[in-house]
Amino acid sequence: MMNSPISMPYLRDRAGAIVATGTILAILYFARDVLIPITLALLLSLLLSPLVRVLRRLGFGSTPSVLAAVLTLVLSCSIAAALMGVQVTRIATSLPQYEQTIHNKLQTLNELIGDRLTAFTGHAQRIMGAGAEHWAAENSTRTLRQPNPHETARPMPVEPIPVELHQPSASPLQVIERVLATVWGPLSTTGIVLVVLVFVLLEKEAVRDRFIRFAGGSDLRESTLALNDAGERLSRFFVSQFAVNLGVGVALWIGLAIIGLPHAVLWAALAAALRFVPYIGVWIAALFSTVVAAAVDPGWTLAFMILGLFLCIELIAGQLVEPQLFGHSTGLSPLSVVIAAIFWSWLWGPVGLIVSTPLTLCLVVAGRHIKALSFFDILLGDTHALTMPERFYQRALSADSEELIARSRVFLKHNSLAAYCDAVLMPALRLAALDLERGVISGEQQLKVRNSVVAVISAIGGESRRFKRRRDAISVLDQMSAGRQLRQQREQLTGRGQDPVIVPLGSAVLCVSLGSIFDDLATELLVRILGDKKLDARHRSLDELVQVPPPDASPGNISMAYLVSALPGESRKRADTAAEHIRRRFPGACLVTLFLPVKELPPGSAIETLPSADKAASSFGEAVQVCLDWLQERAKT
Repeated sequence: MMNSPISMPYLRDRAGAIVATGTILAILYFARDVLIPITLALLLSLLLSPLVRVLRRLGFGSTPSVLAAVLTLVLSCSIAAALMGVQVTRIATSLPQYEQTIHNKLQTLNELIGDRLTAFTGHAQRIMGAGAEHWAAENSTRTLRQPNPHETARPMPVEPIPVELHQPSASPLQVIERVLATVWGPLSTTGIVLVVLVFVLLEKEAVRDRFIRFAGGSDLRESTLALNDAGERLSRFFVSQFAVNLGVGVALWIGLAIIGLPHAVLWAALAAALRFVPYIGVWIAALFSTVVAAAVDPGWTLAFMILGLFLCIELIAGQLVEPQLFGHSTGLSPLSVVIAAIFWSWLWGPVGLIVSTPLTLCLVVAGRHIKALSFFDILLGDTHALTMPERFYQRALSADSEELIARSRVFLKHNSLAAYCDAVLMPALRLAALDLERGVISGEQQLKVRNSVVAVISAIGGESRRFKRRRDAISVLDQMSAGRQLRQQREQLTGRGQDPVIVPLGSAVLCVSLGSIFDDLATELLVRILGDKKLDARHRSLDELVQVPPPDASPGNISMAYLVSALPGESRKRADTAAEHIRRRFPGACLVTLFLPVKELPPGSAIETLPSADKAASSFGEAVQVCLDWLQERAKT
């Protein structure tokens, strides 16, 4: 069977992408000895760049500024390593003092846990013992055989003579050789990192120009924007993270010293360094500190105090300080940080765990500026993959009304109901209308969307507490649409709207739907939005307005009338007839058209309206403002 001409290029593209991904992973893995020092140098250059700029502003030249910054980094790391080495040596010499305490703690833990575990293991062994003995007996029966009289007797085995091998004591030269072999790897890597770091800082502009030429020489603006974005994000992340970790280390040092934990400087420095490892680093340091506290103190008070100190400081740093410093400026989602830590630690080991966040951030920035890599921004970035209307429609199709209600309440904490309808609800319903027009949405899915919309609007208005959610098999296309059900619920609660429009003179606002199911819903939403502004708004369909005879009251009781259309279509063609009817019945009312567009209009765009209308609006927010302005003008006159 011949393959279609469309599928073959698609398969070739997919195969090429898989081969390219495998090649990149192989290069990252097998060339890690070369790539790790270069990556560390590039990341450290972002950390030292602010210091280099400060030194250059103070009058230092380019080369002296770079050398001074690198020397500061080397001296700081050397002093920290020396202090930690001294502390480790002191801990090693003081271990015999804590031997008895450690023995007592282990004995206590054995009594609490070990005895119960032993008893549980014994019960399990007794349960499985009978079956095991039976199986062993059968197996031995099969394998045993009678001795053959023709076989000669085997001699008794001779017990082996134990032999012990002792290596001769190492000479001083051999000891030095072993020490050098141990430290040569880290020293050589550190040397390579420092050399590359110096040249990267010296030729920062040249490196940037080469990268722009390589990545996008034909589009200097986009390449410069991407590079500046990545540099600013990474530099801000490194400097902010370094400052936070240093502050956490100082706070832990003071707290541990006050509590009385020996060698507090070591544990504080360890926590500050391990905090660069996302999520788990600081708790590794907390575990070590707690174990030492348990070894030092005969009781458990010191250990719990140490654990509580780490918990309090980490909560303050992670939940208060870090969001104030850089918040979500890194642009990474929490899940992507965890996945990146696993991935890069698998590729590059402990170093990959430390540099996982900045490397992933580079991929996200590249995805935001390079179309071919946009999937990195979708998968790893903190921006939502779906817009708010798309999320609403997707959750409504899944009948996940609880999440929709929760999200709507979060939105309404900082925005109005009109803004929610304009930004979320109506655009989501336009997506549903588009699928309905194409015939790709089933009746069951229509019902789910309808019930979700009713649930959200009822919950916002507080009606869900007094009405049980109906789950009748009613489609969006049926007579009892979402708008009509919401109207019925509201009128049952308020007790108004069933009677003719008999109200005080000029105090009511009439909202007329042009007839479609989406028009009914938009009209009901407008009534509720105006009701939040303490305005007496009434919902009527065009058919009701034509069929119901005029009320006995004077037509002057209606101050404003809205003609509402949610989507362009057949119903909007009835707008001229509806406007003429409203003019005849309520000649003194201000006629406003609320024709919602298919998509959001740019500022300054012309609003669709009728020649006979007094005012026009293209959103719920504009409709409310028109009403308030009109009432304010009437109050002045």
